[in-house]
Amino acid sequence: MSFLPACKELDRQPLGDMIRNFGENAVLRALDKPTLSSEDYMALLSPAAEPHLEAMAQAAHKRTLQHFGRTIQLFTPLYLANHCSNHCVYCGFNARNDIPRSQLSMDELRVEAEAIAATGLKHLLILTGEAPNKAGVDYLEEAVTVLAPIFPSVSIEVFPMDEADYVRLIGAGVDGLTVFQETYNKELYEKLHPAGPKRVYDYRLEAPDRGCRAGMRVVNIGGLLGLDDWRRESFMTGMHAAHLLHAYPGVDIAVSLPRMRPHTGAFQPAHIVDDRQLVQIMTALRLFLPRVSITISTREAPEFRDNILPLGVTRMSAGVTTAVGGHTKGNDTAQFDISDPRSVDEMCSALKTRGYQPVFKDWEPITSPGSHEIAR
Repeated sequence: MSFLPACKELDRQPLGDMIRNFGENAVLRALDKPTLSSEDYMALLSPAAEPHLEAMAQAAHKRTLQHFGRTIQLFTPLYLANHCSNHCVYCGFNARNDIPRSQLSMDELRVEAEAIAATGLKHLLILTGEAPNKAGVDYLEEAVTVLAPIFPSVSIEVFPMDEADYVRLIGAGVDGLTVFQETYNKELYEKLHPAGPKRVYDYRLEAPDRGCRAGMRVVNIGGLLGLDDWRRESFMTGMHAAHLLHAYPGVDIAVSLPRMRPHTGAFQPAHIVDDRQLVQIMTALRLFLPRVSITISTREAPEFRDNILPLGVTRMSAGVTTAVGGHTKGNDTAQFDISDPRSVDEMCSALKTRGYQPVFKDWEPITSPGSHEIAR
C-alpha cells in the first residue's frame, strides 16, 4: 500500500493548528523518550519546542552518532538536460521561462562524468527537467549505461515513472531515486503547478513507493521548504518517510531538507524558513526517525552547513553545479543558485577539520548492472 491513503487522511486534519497547540510538557516528554510517536514528533515541531533547541540538538547528535558514527557521504549532481514540460512557478526550468535549453550527448556526458570521477566522487545524482518526450526513459537508460562503469552508485532525480520503467533503469545501473513532493498541501500544489504532467499530485506522491517496489537501494524524499507552513510540511515529510521505512525495511530511506533559493524567474517563497527553524526541523526529524538519512545540499551557506553537521546530517553534496554541462562548460542557465561553491577537496578538508570522515563509496554490487541483487 502506498502513502496516498494515509496522506489523504492526514490532509483532512488541521495539522498546522494541532502542531501549534502543543505545550512545553509535551515537548519535555518527547525529549525523554527513546522512541517517538507521531504526536511526539508534532510536539518537537511546535512553537513550544523552540526554547529547547539546545536539548534537541544534543539528543539528535547522540542519536546520529549511534546510528551513523562520524561519517558523511559525499555526492554531486549532474544535470543532463533542462528541457521541461511543466509550469512550476518556483523553478528556473519552468517551460515558460525564456532560457537556453540544452541536453548532453553521450560524448558530452562521458566528458562530464570523467571530470567528476577525477575528484574522487563515487556517488552521482543525475537530473533533468521533466520532459519525457526529449529526455525520456530511452535517453536515461543510455546515459546510465555510460555512467554505471564509472560510478558505483547512480541515482536519478527526473520525472516520476511507472514501476516497470524504474525496473528497467535499475537494470541499466541505477540504484537510487529522489522524488520531492515539493508540497504536501494538495490545493497549493495544484496552484504551484498550473500546467504540465507534474500537476498530477497523486501520481507523484506514489512514485517513491513504486521505486521501492522496483528494487531501488536508496529512495530520497523531501518538501521544498518555503512553499507552505514549514511545520505542516515537515510533519507530512516525516510521516511519508516513516511509511516508507515501515513498508520497505530493506531500502535506505533518505530525507532532504531543501530551502527555496533564487533562480531565473520572479517567484518569492511565501513562508521563509530561517536557520533556527531549519535546525528545529532537522533535529525533530532525527529524533523521530533515527535511522533515516538526512541530506543537506549546497543551497545552504558553507558556515551553516559546517555548523549543523553534528545535528543529524549524513549526506552532503560537493563540487556542485546546477547547470547542464556545468562541470566542464559552466556557461548554461542554472536551475537555482547555490550557496556553497566549495570543491570536493575543500569539503573533505572542512569535514576532517571537524572530526568527520568523508565517505566516497559505501557499498559494492554483488553482480553487474542488470541484476537486482546488491550488497550493503
